[in-house]
Amino acid sequence: MNITVIGRGNIGGGLADLWERAGHRVTRLGHDGGEAGAAEAVLLAVPGTAVEAALSSVKGLEGKAVLDATNLYGDARPPAGFASNAEYVKAVTGGPTAKAFSTNFAALFGQVAAARVRPSNLWAGDDQVEGLVTQLSLDAGYEAVRLGDLGMAATQEGLAGVLFSVAQSGLGQFVYRMAAPEQL
Repeated sequence: MNITVIGRGNIGGGLADLWERAGHRVTRLGHDGGEAGAAEAVLLAVPGTAVEAALSSVKGLEGKAVLDATNLYGDARPPAGFASNAEYVKAVTGGPTAKAFSTNFAALFGQVAAARVRPSNLWAGDDQVEGLVTQLSLDAGYEAVRLGDLGMAATQEGLAGVLFSVAQSGLGQFVYRMAAPEQL
């Protein structure tokens, strides 16, 4: 699959590395922006307050499937008129959108493949991207767990703050697993 990653930081760079190892072709875009016209999937992994600037610097996003891995912390809010960054992304690109990979610690990406069982990757989004999120989650070492439709993206953005608070309260960075009882 041809994937464009917008953001070269820990999340964007880490997932790009994992997806390249899984055999995907990855184009990495940074502050200078670039072209995403050839992408079959786009990962947006920039600071949550930089979404508008990042999207405005990339050409060829119209109609693309976008996985939004951004988070908002503290008093930060999504662009005016939108409940979440993911909903803004969908409005700008017009393509199927998911909030995904926003509740996983990038520092642990390198350890996920050795886990006894696959950790979870929560996501919320459009039905049209379910297969894409499932495949890219598996290729990164995770199991996709759906939170709901794109209307749940704001809830997921809020959950990231909760997870980081848990980590800072003594547990440290962690993976999580959500599973049906028969999978225990």
